[in-house]
Amino acid sequence: MTKKEFLRILSNGKEDILEQLINMMSGADIDYCVIGGLGVNAYVEPVVSLDLDIVVVAEASGRFLKAASKVFKIERFPHSINLSVAGSDLRIQLQTDIRYQSFLQRACVKDVMGYKMKVAALEDLLAGKVWAYSDMQRRPSKRQKDLADIFRLAETYPDLKEQLPESIKKLLAG
Repeated sequence: MTKKEFLRILSNGKEDILEQLINMMSGADIDYCVIGGLGVNAYVEPVVSLDLDIVVVAEASGRFLKAASKVFKIERFPHSINLSVAGSDLRIQLQTDIRYQSFLQRACVKDVMGYKMKVAALEDLLAGKVWAYSDMQRRPSKRQKDLADIFRLAETYPDLKEQLPESIKKLLAG
């Protein structure tokens, strides 16, 4: 079984929604990058996640949503836009926080669960995870997942520890 097949089975997808999303963005010439847990998976030993967090270039967000509305159900929230498809458990979240826009220029193509996608640079992924973990409005379970991703990155790339806030460095030290 390939990684793609595993992810599709895991997400209960009858169709390859992720491939459709990638092709849609490529076909519409929309610059994007993957962030979040699946982005982290591109750099460290992967863990299972049904969340795909992406950033698209701000100037193309309207074009992206118009193209996406042909396939996806779209729900808007204060800092994100969620895309879903009936019959798939894959949750796609378009991050609208302006801080993530700079990630696009440093992103590079990586393998993510068998898909070739643009992924944020390692340092940017870490910064995004620190922002998410530091957001006290997030559910505690989400913050714990963010902290676990920070630990995964810092254990694999020890030099990244220098970029962490002291409060997180103390947690890493045990």
